[in-house]
Amino acid sequence: MNRREFLWSGGGLGGIALSQMLAAAESPGLHHPAKAKRVVQLFMSGAASQCDLFDYKPMLDKRAGEPWDPGEKVELFQSKPGVVMNSPWGWKQHGQCGKWVSDLLPHTASCVDDIAFVQSMIAKSNVHGPATYMQNTGFVLPGFPSMGAWVSYALGSLNNNLPTLVVLPDPRGFPPNGPSNWSAGFLPAAHQATMIRVGSPNPIQDLFPPDKARFITKESEKDTLRVLESMNREHLVDHAGDSRLEARIASYEMAAKLQLSAPDVMDISGESEATKKLYGMDDKLTEDMGRRCLVARRLLERGVRFVQIWSGADNGFPRRNWDSHEDLKRDHGELGTSLDKPTAALIQDLKVRGLLDDTIVYWTTEFGRMPCSQGAKGRDHNPFGFTSWLAGGGIQGGVSYGATDEWSYKAVEKPVYCYEVHATVLHLLGIDFKRLSFRNNGIDRRLTDVHGRVLPELLA
Repeated sequence: MNRREFLWSGGGLGGIALSQMLAAAESPGLHHPAKAKRVVQLFMSGAASQCDLFDYKPMLDKRAGEPWDPGEKVELFQSKPGVVMNSPWGWKQHGQCGKWVSDLLPHTASCVDDIAFVQSMIAKSNVHGPATYMQNTGFVLPGFPSMGAWVSYALGSLNNNLPTLVVLPDPRGFPPNGPSNWSAGFLPAAHQATMIRVGSPNPIQDLFPPDKARFITKESEKDTLRVLESMNREHLVDHAGDSRLEARIASYEMAAKLQLSAPDVMDISGESEATKKLYGMDDKLTEDMGRRCLVARRLLERGVRFVQIWSGADNGFPRRNWDSHEDLKRDHGELGTSLDKPTAALIQDLKVRGLLDDTIVYWTTEFGRMPCSQGAKGRDHNPFGFTSWLAGGGIQGGVSYGATDEWSYKAVEKPVYCYEVHATVLHLLGIDFKRLSFRNNGIDRRLTDVHGRVLPELLA
């Protein structure tokens, strides 16, 4: 019997209850009254184009096809500046706030009065890996905890039968950096995310015993559990302060609970046909994202603190992400359409159920795209100006913060790094971002490093 089978033989995890052995680090808790309890983050992997989605610039239509000259030398990621390239989609104003939104996203456009757009985002790298790390962890280097892990560490769980941090990856694959984007880093290992592959036959890997483990019976549970508990206690005594075994024990205990709670969360058969249609599950193009957004809502309403939904995987051909170097209309067209209806449905559904008031919806990408063409139809990377947005949970809707120049090239008004957005999200959750720290290798580390400030203009 191998080690994995031995551990599984503890009764299929159904009887594991080792909470008395946990010595988890004390969570910092609230620093001030919170307006939000939970977060759902939608991450557009590959760099969604701000000048084709949310950052309308008439100059691109006026000068389309002309050589692009912003008045300075431009260094691009993998090309030379082409001609001015306008969006293949039209633009309209929406809502009472009159926000311009691309015709590619008509459903999201219907929600603009609930959304605060940050139009002046800047990244510190134009390379996908480091930039994706930065938006998730606040650093361009690996090894740092994700924002979701920080929230888990700070606030703990709202439901002991479900994980605190859940990630719903794109079924086409992982983004650059893979699961290290949602790592617990140097925080106690119990704050690592749980991945759920929505729509797959085995959504949570290793949750149930493998079919070949037929030796698992109810009769074998008690003796095996007793031995396992004894071994774990001995290991904890000899390895005081090592959070890995504590996290492993906690994960086994959570797995036992998930065997009962996960099937209920994943089973959307009880949802009304109107709800399924709202999320776009009647259309092949929107079905996957719609299902993941609907499962996210079910997780949130059951007490999961932080849910992250990914749109886009690593690079492949044809494109599986938002990295539209070759044909932006083709790639953004498919991804935008697949995202639009489910995203709007998530906002609307949370609002109808009274959950949007204390749930932050956070939409972001690692950087933007250039206003000039790459080749005939694509756009290159642009770390100098792009858009993120937030809704719900104490966010003031119908506002736009900051601005890029006339080309949608550089942030020129109220430039913002991820630090400010992260600090604002933590603030709404009742956390002082300057006080949330963890000592690692002699340094008191924060999600925002030594930067950041709360953006009061975004607060309701």
